[in-house]
Amino acid sequence: MNRMNCSGVSLIQRQPQAAAVLTGSNEYPDIYGVVRFYSTKNGTLVYADVEGLPYAGNRCSQEVFGFHIHEGESCTGNADDPFADAKTHLNNDNCGHPFHTGDMPPLFGNKGKSVSVFLTNRFSIEEVIGKAVIIHGSPDDFTTQPSGNAGEKIACGIIRPVMR
Repeated sequence: MNRMNCSGVSLIQRQPQAAAVLTGSNEYPDIYGVVRFYSTKNGTLVYADVEGLPYAGNRCSQEVFGFHIHEGESCTGNADDPFADAKTHLNNDNCGHPFHTGDMPPLFGNKGKSVSVFLTNRFSIEEVIGKAVIIHGSPDDFTTQPSGNAGEKIACGIIRPVMR
C-alpha cells in the first residue's frame, strides 16, 4: 500500500470533484479562499485554504473560526446577516449539534491564514453540491443548539462541481 494515498497527500495534488470559492462579507472583504472536495473510498476529503481572516496581531488572540456547510444555496442576505440565505447547518439526518451533516472542524488561523485537511463520512460530494460553505467569526462550541454559538457569518462560497 502506498502511504501517500492513505494520507491523502497525492489525492490533493489532483483536481477535486467539487470546490467552493469563499469570499468575505462587506465587513471582511479581505477574506478569500478555496475549499476543495475529493471523493475517496473512505469518505470525502476536504481541503480548505483561506487567507485574509481577522487577526488581532498577537498569539493569544482568538483565531479560531467556525466552519460549516449550510443548507442554503446562496451567499446573499440582508443588512443584519450578509449571508442569511445560506440558512442553517446542513442536517440531512436531523441530528443534534455537533452531529449535523455540515458540521466540520474549526479553522485555526495563522496570522490571517488557515489550511485544513480532513476526512469525513458525514456527506458525499453529491449531497453537498450547490450548498453554502460558511466561515463564522467565532469558534463553534459544539454544544449550543442548533448553531454552536459560532457567531456572525464572515465568509461564504457555494460548492460547485469541478469540470474535468
